[in-house]
Amino acid sequence: MANNNLYKGSLNTIILKLLQEKDSMYGYEITQKVKALTQGELSITEGALYPALHKLEADGFLEVEVVKVDNRLRKYYKLTERGTKETADKLSELERYIETMKVLVNPKFSLE
Repeated sequence: MANNNLYKGSLNTIILKLLQEKDSMYGYEITQKVKALTQGELSITEGALYPALHKLEADGFLEVEVVKVDNRLRKYYKLTERGTKETADKLSELERYIETMKVLVNPKFSLE
């Protein structure tokens, strides 16, 4: 996609939704999942992802489990109970936004 700026405001929602579906993921896994789901149209940089993950953790929406994998420490992120509620709220908010945008970009004019 030519303009990744459109996705910046949705990054937290994307992260929360992926974690809702998969239970727990590590950062690189999140970036690869987004790339795969969008067939390369959207790529999330580490510079955008990790600050978002840290903020979601600080806000109490994510918990982190550190696991040693192949002699390296890997952080797995998982939704907290609060994060599960936030995910539902964010998805509902996004659906309303999409419906509003549809009305704005494709208005149905009445002939009456």
